[in-house]
Amino acid sequence: MVPATDPGGGVVTAATAAGTASTHGARRWVVLGVAAVVWASAYQLNLRWWNWVIYSAVGLRRGTRVADSVHFFFFDVTKIALLLTGVIFVVTVLRSFMSVERTRALLGGRREGVGNVLAAGLGVVTPFCSCSAVPAFIGFVAAGVPLGVTLSFLIASPLVNEVAIVLLFGLFGWKVTAMYVAGGVVIAIVAGSFLGRLRLERWVEPFVFETRLRGKVVDPSSGLSWDDRLAMGREEVVSILRKIWPYLLVGIGLGAVLHGWVPANWFAEHASSSWWGVPLAVVIGVPLYSNAAGVLPLVEVLHAKGVPMGTVLAFMMSVVALSTPELILLRRVLKPQLIATYFGVVAAGILATGYVFNLIT
Repeated sequence: MVPATDPGGGVVTAATAAGTASTHGARRWVVLGVAAVVWASAYQLNLRWWNWVIYSAVGLRRGTRVADSVHFFFFDVTKIALLLTGVIFVVTVLRSFMSVERTRALLGGRREGVGNVLAAGLGVVTPFCSCSAVPAFIGFVAAGVPLGVTLSFLIASPLVNEVAIVLLFGLFGWKVTAMYVAGGVVIAIVAGSFLGRLRLERWVEPFVFETRLRGKVVDPSSGLSWDDRLAMGREEVVSILRKIWPYLLVGIGLGAVLHGWVPANWFAEHASSSWWGVPLAVVIGVPLYSNAAGVLPLVEVLHAKGVPMGTVLAFMMSVVALSTPELILLRRVLKPQLIATYFGVVAAGILATGYVFNLIT
């Protein structure tokens, strides 16, 4: 056997090559570990950082609409950019081990109903707002998870989570909490299952389904090295961020402008007894953007002013599960027909839930 030579004419033994590969592998994992620590630290410190910048360094007064809107914008842009980076990178690396077709085969067909239940359950334990759930949604769709299943997650994650459950229980007791949780989970499962049966994948932007390496579409089932898989993750993050960042800024900017605004007294006056109180609640709630923790104080005020519980919960559901910023973010990966169908089905579920709750409370 003839020993290999390096470009400079030296002999490269098998042991030398193995040592070089081992060193390269160790360096790769150290860099990845450091990046993971930096990402986790940035995510954990995001709120404190922007609290200091906006309220201390810049000097805007906490509690004013302008200060809180500015804080909301920078905090949420940072948070969602970090989520996009982390989730898309991890999901891309994982999906490099399995082709889209194989994933669909495992999760589709008769398992899809079970998948909707599991996705809704996953959504319950992930305390995302509607925009924060979009990165995970993109990753699941790109990995070949059936569209209806991913939509169940997208609905359940902001709508029902442990934060909403704890706060609702503290404000209204276990009966209202149980009704809300049951209603949210049913909407997520039924709406996701219904949308999945419509086979609307043709209305997902094609780039979401493509696995690329160094600019070329590749088959994940072919032999890929760890360097290839990590390169795919980095490239996918850059590609999607490049495509989605204008939508991210516009969507969250709109949410920041609308943050905390709602005509509470007018709403309470017109939605207290009229049959159209529930549709009014949904129409007012959709343009707003908040998570459960942010909207619950307003929910408590509206209920104290005499707005029926079903109407109040429909308002809360529309704020946390359907938002204009979420629509803008989704537009980059979904075509208008699918977004309209998704919003229409979920809104119908929220309307039905609001009317049912008004009848039984």
